[in-house]
Amino acid sequence: MAYIQTYMAILVASLLVVPFLKVKWKGIMTLSVVVFNAILSGYITFPALLGEKIAFIFEGSIITGSIPIRIDALSGWFILLINFTLVTGAMYGLHYMKTYKKQTANITLHCLAYLLVQTSLTAICVVQNSLVFLFVWEIMAISCFVLIIFEYYKQDTLKAGINFLIQSHAGVLFLTLGFIWVYYRTGSYDFEAISQFSINFPPVTSLALFFFFFIGFAVKAGFVPFHTWLPYAHPASPSHISGVMSGVIIKIGIFGILRMLQLIQTDYVVLGYIILVFSVISGIYGVMLAILQHNLKKLLAYHSIENIGIIGIGIGLGTLGLGQQNSTLILLGFGGALLHVLNHSLFKSLLFYGAGNVYQTTHTLNIEHFGGLVKQMPQTTILFLVAALAICGLPPFNGFISEFLIYSGLFDGMASKEMLNLVVLLFSVFGMVLIGGLAILCFTKAFGAIFLGKPRHHFPSKPKESGYGKLTPMYMAAAFIVAIGLFPQFFFSMMREPIKLYSDKINITGDFTSAISITETMQIIGFSTTGFIVLGLLIFFIRKTVTAQKPKPILTTWGCGYVGETEKMQYTASSFIRSYRKLAEPMLSIQKRKIEIEGVFPVYGRHETHPQDKIEEFFIDKPWNLMKLFLGKFRFLQNGNPQFYVLYGAVFIALIIGFPIIAETIKKIIYFLNQI
Repeated sequence: MAYIQTYMAILVASLLVVPFLKVKWKGIMTLSVVVFNAILSGYITFPALLGEKIAFIFEGSIITGSIPIRIDALSGWFILLINFTLVTGAMYGLHYMKTYKKQTANITLHCLAYLLVQTSLTAICVVQNSLVFLFVWEIMAISCFVLIIFEYYKQDTLKAGINFLIQSHAGVLFLTLGFIWVYYRTGSYDFEAISQFSINFPPVTSLALFFFFFIGFAVKAGFVPFHTWLPYAHPASPSHISGVMSGVIIKIGIFGILRMLQLIQTDYVVLGYIILVFSVISGIYGVMLAILQHNLKKLLAYHSIENIGIIGIGIGLGTLGLGQQNSTLILLGFGGALLHVLNHSLFKSLLFYGAGNVYQTTHTLNIEHFGGLVKQMPQTTILFLVAALAICGLPPFNGFISEFLIYSGLFDGMASKEMLNLVVLLFSVFGMVLIGGLAILCFTKAFGAIFLGKPRHHFPSKPKESGYGKLTPMYMAAAFIVAIGLFPQFFFSMMREPIKLYSDKINITGDFTSAISITETMQIIGFSTTGFIVLGLLIFFIRKTVTAQKPKPILTTWGCGYVGETEKMQYTASSFIRSYRKLAEPMLSIQKRKIEIEGVFPVYGRHETHPQDKIEEFFIDKPWNLMKLFLGKFRFLQNGNPQFYVLYGAVFIALIIGFPIIAETIKKIIYFLNQI
């Protein structure tokens, strides 16, 4: 109890002090508070991650009733990864925001919102009173909105922020309906009432309740088709906020889904199938659109949708294990999902920080304008490459570990002879394979076009490497990416208690022996791959040493007999994925603008592709356009004539006064007719 009071006291004091500090000290103060509160909350929650259940009861008010604070292993896991990402984000942001140091008011709001995001995310993980939960969820949404619209004077940024806020509240609507339904049936705001509700009613009813919560949390997580806010919010935000949003804010939606799975008793087999199908579609659709993007941060945003799909496949597999009483599926499904939540927060925040370094030195995010940045930004290049290899699921990095666990669970689940089970799991395996292959294609394109080759665009100032203020948090994330890839047993063992929360629901004991043997296999693969990488680097070093004294001629690239600028003859990002675009075109919406090349020695040609989100067009753009068309029919009412506006007011007042009289008259007529 004292720790929570200390946490809140520090937060309130910092919120009061930050506005009065000089710009330089605002960031330092924010970072200090974030680090201190991360240590404090980590100290409280770490015992819970080891199996100790911590609970407090606050008295609350007449409206809310008692406010239970329960910290279990699931809370502990999410709070630790939230804290790490927010600390690295604050460290990176401290130096990233120096460019905007003249915008004092904006930076003040930014710092306050960042502190509120940390507190609200932590509170969501521990509060188990539905009214208070919705309150802190709303604080999180509004604080995120403020962080997104830092550059509010840009029209696209403001649109992205408003889009995020509207869709967040659409999600809140479904959460509210779910909590109201539980309160109506049980008379309690306590989360334990959700368990009582699901036990006392048929599985179909509890399944319907789960989907109210699933939709509400899926909007925040970015599952397809609830993802449409995400590709706009990430590019509009400062890069450290993009890293935090992708790293932990969308993961709070995953936390909500996992929490409801822990509380709600239903038909887990049916639920597992549904989650698997949703997740595979999300993963494939996200990566298919990511490949076509020209904006680097928008590309990374669509990859967040892809990785949410991978996490969802793990959750669906674990849910299927609950329904089939299969402890191995529970271990590998939920274990793979929880580990991928951590892994994605690491490599995706690292990718966004790398994108921030590139943006601040070039002032553009257009991939087609880059090229050859490895020479000016070698450290950013290496760190971006590590994160790119990790997100592609390649050893010896962390993405390989969590995806291998999910693959193992999918193949283990195929031992069941039931046809539907086999079809769904084969569909999921096919989805995972397709996601992995397309992710490699996407990051080969992105990394090659940005860092390799020759510059395609001449910037006003020469690009240069970022300082260690921004590189240090990147190295911290990269260190964990490598550590998880090389020592998976340690990190997987930390998930024993979170997974146990689900195996205890069906009174079975999860056998960690089989899972540990899988992690041992992964460790061997990781060390073997590391040895291969070290051998390659050693050969490269020997070659460089031997040839150090020899002259190094620099010649122009052979232009196939043409004479021209060689940088324009190399592959662009678009031309690199042209074959894929041709194959995917029937399934996606792609607009083209081109000027045909003519003649043996062409003078000018141009070909642009602009990918559109078909789901966004169908679910948002078309209904919005229809609503505007309908409302346009009444445009004649707003004709600019004050006399008509006075008439509207008089009619409205007459209706207000006359409505009770008309209603009473109708009641008398009905009564008279009944008497007859």
